[in-house]
Amino acid sequence: MVAIGRLDKTMDTSQEFIQAVKNGELAAVEQMLNQDPGLVDTRTEQGLSIVLLAMYISQPAIADLLVSRGATLDVFTASATGRLERLLELLAAEPELANAYAEDGFQPLGLAAFFGQAPVARFLLANGSQVNSPSRNAQRVMPLHSAVAGEHFEIARDLLAAGAAVQDTAQVNAKQAGDFTPLHAAAQNGQMEMVELLLMYGADPSARSQDGRTPADLAWEKGRLEIVELLKSKE
Repeated sequence: MVAIGRLDKTMDTSQEFIQAVKNGELAAVEQMLNQDPGLVDTRTEQGLSIVLLAMYISQPAIADLLVSRGATLDVFTASATGRLERLLELLAAEPELANAYAEDGFQPLGLAAFFGQAPVARFLLANGSQVNSPSRNAQRVMPLHSAVAGEHFEIARDLLAAGAAVQDTAQVNAKQAGDFTPLHAAAQNGQMEMVELLLMYGADPSARSQDGRTPADLAWEKGRLEIVELLKSKE
């Protein structure tokens, strides 16, 4: 009974810690780590590391705190948080990790692309990460989708150049959930420079999402009139 009681208490503490992270309570997270340093490697019920959880919910300060307190950095957390030195160590030991999948179906390159970790993305591209590999989840996003969603032009440019270098440009018109292409996202978000880049690499302005909308339709809905004009001229 004592052992069960202790287990329940540990589970309660972990859940409280996860909730504090979700709430963005930096001071509370720090206090809990002071009391129990082992919480730094807490995982969610789905197996997701607490560091990645913090990144996903836009709490980079908490993620940095966790890392500074000694959180174990696997290839996914190192990629998402931009810890290139740790990534060098991991891939030197196991090169195949460059294309590994996390519990939620994302890969190192996609995570680096989404969170704007340009040096990490370039390192991964140079060390075997597949530029046209979709996530193994319902979103079906490729690294380019992630870079566009995060509005990281430099990374998108590197991804497109890497695909072109091996004569593999399928990513520019790849469809994620809902049949949205990278151009759909760039147009909807008003990223003129990104739209121009995608078009230069062969993005199809007439591509339609599952509900029948083109990138120009999405731009129109958001009042992105200059982008609408550009896209219409390319159809």
